[in-house]
Amino acid sequence: MTILIYHNDSYQSKFIAEAVSWDEENHGVILSQTAFFPGGGGQPGDKGTLTYQNNNSPVEKIKFFNEQLIHFLSPLVPLPEIGLSLTGEINWDYRYQLMRTHTAMHILCGVIFRDYGASVTGGNMTPLKGRMDFEFTSLHKDLVSIIEEKVNNEIKNARPVSWRTIPREEAFNIPDLIRTKINLLPNLIKEIRVVEIEGLDLQADGGTHVKNTSEVGKIIITDYKSKGRDNKRIYLELID
Repeated sequence: MTILIYHNDSYQSKFIAEAVSWDEENHGVILSQTAFFPGGGGQPGDKGTLTYQNNNSPVEKIKFFNEQLIHFLSPLVPLPEIGLSLTGEINWDYRYQLMRTHTAMHILCGVIFRDYGASVTGGNMTPLKGRMDFEFTSLHKDLVSIIEEKVNNEIKNARPVSWRTIPREEAFNIPDLIRTKINLLPNLIKEIRVVEIEGLDLQADGGTHVKNTSEVGKIIITDYKSKGRDNKRIYLELID
């Protein structure tokens, strides 16, 4: 399996890897390790380049297939020879904006669950913008303003953010993880990666995050909508 650098270090933007196999049909290469996050859980995949010999190709898409991570390259450049060393570099500005956004969304989840007992049911994001759905019965303008203030207070509290991998069986014994519906993960996933905002939030999550809530910056809640009697959607933006 490809070593997933981003699972351990969200801040590494450049890496060296070996080409271990091809996906000729999709003009893709499988690497020994990668810092490219393929996307998932509402977070888009990384952008960046792979450089080898005299070629420099944008990574047009990254996708898991049979437990391997395929990097789709430009059809205008040849695939690297098997065993060749490549240099990968992600678009750091794009990645870091998504890291900040993703952590902001976890802060929102933590505040809403802690203070109102509402669980998250879904979400999506682009750099510096995101939306999240909650099992929330009542949501109104004054309450949204209060939630926004609480989220910004938690950002100012500079809470440490960390991530680790634990066995699936252990994860099911953690109440805070059960609320994020880890039972929906396929049974073949035996290790669960969890992201923790110290004293506020704990979720099963495979994405990239900042190391401290203070890196997020100020957020504003730009809109909210009812998506059903018990389902409410909240939109947020980061002020860069």
